[in-house]
Amino acid sequence: MNIAIFGKSLQDENLDLIQSLFDKLQSLNHFLLVYEPFYQKIKDKISFAGEPKTFREHTEIRSNADYLFSIGGDGTLLDTITLVRDSGIPIMGINLGRMGFLSSVSRDRIESAIEQVMKKNYTIDRRTLLRLDTPNKLFGNLNYALNELSVYRKEPLSMIKIQAYVDGELLNSYWADGLIIATPTGSTAYSLSNGGPIILPHCRNFVITPIATHNLTVRPVVIPDGSEIRIKVVGRIKDYFVSLDSRSMPVESSAELKIVREDFFVNLIQLKDEHYFTTIREKLLWGLDIRN
Repeated sequence: MNIAIFGKSLQDENLDLIQSLFDKLQSLNHFLLVYEPFYQKIKDKISFAGEPKTFREHTEIRSNADYLFSIGGDGTLLDTITLVRDSGIPIMGINLGRMGFLSSVSRDRIESAIEQVMKKNYTIDRRTLLRLDTPNKLFGNLNYALNELSVYRKEPLSMIKIQAYVDGELLNSYWADGLIIATPTGSTAYSLSNGGPIILPHCRNFVITPIATHNLTVRPVVIPDGSEIRIKVVGRIKDYFVSLDSRSMPVESSAELKIVREDFFVNLIQLKDEHYFTTIREKLLWGLDIRN
């Protein structure tokens, strides 16, 4: 079995965990492909049974990896979608970060998680993506996001006016610091911190959430994910920022953004003993009595 390993950084306190991960995989005689920049960071700190093959581009794993293991936090896993793309390669997130909504395998369950995957004791959790369409192909072929698209001001001391249309009909003109279009996966991320609702992963919806809106009666709006959303930033500003998950760039104010549901899904590995409501309760500390 071929397993791609993706990571971005390595803290010294996690060396033993990473070593045990590689030891476990190599003991099972799996063929490993390690993301080359990550390999350069760990090669002098981790022992390998033999020098693993490395990769940099999505083309190198498209037909050569049965699984991709993401080592880090949710931000690391978000970056894997630029490598997996529409290949359908299942992703398992090993959480060495903080929250771990997407990277759900905790550090004390790494070996048991690997064994469950090898026994195929898991389900595939298909997650919806959104796609940004612009005439100038703003983000090239990486014009999609698993969490959210965000539009936000470039100047720190002024609001921007954002006109949002849903299926050709004006929804609202937002005076705010910005606007978020989130998928169900992204509903527990940036949107949540701005007062947006939690949407279960398999709901077919997007949520439109303003960032620090000037009008206090404006609230997040949930719409079907089959809708087409168009965004225009109007007023005196010359440009603003647009981000897709962790990738961002400046955009001229004359640009119009079209957001739709992407045609393909991202496949996340969900172990049999993992449940979404349990994750929500644990990560958001629901039901915790702070007096104890």
